Amino acid sequence: MTNNIPRLVLTPGDPAGIGPDICLLLAQQSVSAELVIIADIELLKQRAKQLGIDIQIMAWMDSAKGKKHEPGTLAVIHEPMNEMATAGQLSQASARYVLNTLDRAIDGCLDGTFDAMVTGPVHKGVINDAGIPFTGHTEYLADRTGCQLPVMMLATPGLRVALVTTHLPLSKVAEEITSDRLTRVTTILNQELRENFGIKSPRILVCGLNPHAGEDGHLGREEIDTIIPVLNQLRDTGINIDGPLPADTLFVPKRLKLADAVLAMYHDQGLPVLKHMGFGEAVNITLGLPIIRTSVDHGVALELAGTGKAKVSSLRYAIDIATEMVSKTTKH
Repeated sequence: MTNNIPRLVLTPGDPAGIGPDICLLLAQQSVSAELVIIADIELLKQRAKQLGIDIQIMAWMDSAKGKKHEPGTLAVIHEPMNEMATAGQLSQASARYVLNTLDRAIDGCLDGTFDAMVTGPVHKGVINDAGIPFTGHTEYLADRTGCQLPVMMLATPGLRVALVTTHLPLSKVAEEITSDRLTRVTTILNQELRENFGIKSPRILVCGLNPHAGEDGHLGREEIDTIIPVLNQLRDTGINIDGPLPADTLFVPKRLKLADAVLAMYHDQGLPVLKHMGFGEAVNITLGLPIIRTSVDHGVALELAGTGKAKVSSLRYAIDIATEMVSKTTKH
């Protein structure tokens, strides 16, 4: 951290989407961190003109002394595009550009230039259609940083939800919930809540996989054969866990007010609840990495790109959470 002021690097994601828009809108606000964006400067200038945003866009000059972001300015590390993007129109030509911005941000976090990275929305289909295998930000960052098991956690005020499995077909979820994976994910979640969120003894609620958490084996044996034995072992190590609990009654205020995080077994078990609770004001956090990474909770929203109707609230929350995590981390 430079001069006790976090230095955050932003990647706007797909240039045809609202990523550039929300970065420009955020730059109009006061932020308790230094902000640096990796993008094509001409793209940002064109989008600012299209949106009618008066902003000073300048090349970032690295210095030993950090300073807070100044509203109305945007410091940029120029990453050139092969061809200029048009708001709302996807192009495979942008795929390599998007990954280049991510690579430069990751490298900057790994070498200590930046304290954390915040990512805008990408379009997975465009990257794959360009011939580059891409499952998502989470998996890409894990591969680039040598992390064997990244853990996805989304947060909104009042609720954090982490996932045992992420982007898998529902038919493959059960076979991926192994004793080893559940042990490692839960351990990472507990450790990150302690190290990056300053929670001394995290309280974690764990969902069952099956309806009614298996109902004593009548609705599936995964709880009996895998989940309960693992949770018992983890309790013996001192981790504060409650579960497995039926997912349909876990997410009630009485339970959530006593919890620091919920661990869901699969993507659509926990995230619909979180997004209903705080869509547009939620953040995606990747746990288990050697760097801090947060992200918006929404997609590229092509229909809003360049219109001035995109909301900056999720990006703002991602910035705030990254800043908070840097200030509380005990990793570095």
